[in-house]
Amino acid sequence: MEISTALLLNAIIAGLLLGGFYAAMSVGISISFGMLDVVNIAHPGFIILGSYIAYIVNDRFGFDPIVVSLTVSPLFFLLGAALYRVYYYSFERRGQESLRGLAFFFGILFITEVALVLTFGVDYRMVSTRYGDVTWRAGEVGFPMRLVVPFLVSMVMVIGVQLFLTHTFFGRAVLAVAQDPLALRLMGVNPVRVKELAFALSIATAGVAGAFLIVIQPVQPAIGREFIGLVFAVCVLGGMGSIWGTLLGAFVLGLAESFTSTYFGPSWAPAVSFGLLLATLAFRPSGLLGR
Repeated sequence: MEISTALLLNAIIAGLLLGGFYAAMSVGISISFGMLDVVNIAHPGFIILGSYIAYIVNDRFGFDPIVVSLTVSPLFFLLGAALYRVYYYSFERRGQESLRGLAFFFGILFITEVALVLTFGVDYRMVSTRYGDVTWRAGEVGFPMRLVVPFLVSMVMVIGVQLFLTHTFFGRAVLAVAQDPLALRLMGVNPVRVKELAFALSIATAGVAGAFLIVIQPVQPAIGREFIGLVFAVCVLGGMGSIWGTLLGAFVLGLAESFTSTYFGPSWAPAVSFGLLLATLAFRPSGLLGR
């Protein structure tokens, strides 16, 4: 196998594995922003919070971070439900969600970051797993387990969310709530309650994605800001409110960043998400699979 071919194949594998992680981070934004019209820019803050909870339990008890995140996801669900209640009564019910609601979520992001800095400092934190340093090889192509394991769990979570939203009455209500809340009321469904539970689901997925992040790389409180543009880029690129589109957009972005890092250097990779976002808005505003 030629070196250039091996380099290409490794870049493709790394891009796909990275894309699976991006899908896990972005599926919550696809729900809150794409389906509920709630611009939750604090979403990456809850991802980092999930990372630190996984770190604490892993550091003290040695439990796997991903198992920890799945265990505490109901707590993130309750946190999301409470947060939406505050958002609804303070802004959405009064029709002030556009600018003031955006400032509200920015404040949540800032408070989360400051609280983590005061508690843990600004040093990078990492976890210890049995598979963190293991790489499975097929010839000259490497499959690092620190990417493979989060990728597999991400696929289960994203596909599970998609099946839940398309095969349950509640899921169909979520898909309809941003389009016609009056029709839902005529069917005896409370749109506010639907949005509350759907938003809570989006925060629960963020908490799980946080464990994936700290398995893949060390984290520190301010790192969440780096993912704000990325998660919205994936959501817009895939198509607003489309879970399959989010998955496809995440793979496209992961591959683009992997190729950029491999052939042009990692310093160019962060610009890829914003470049793809601008290109999508200019040439296909509905996204790849948008309605």
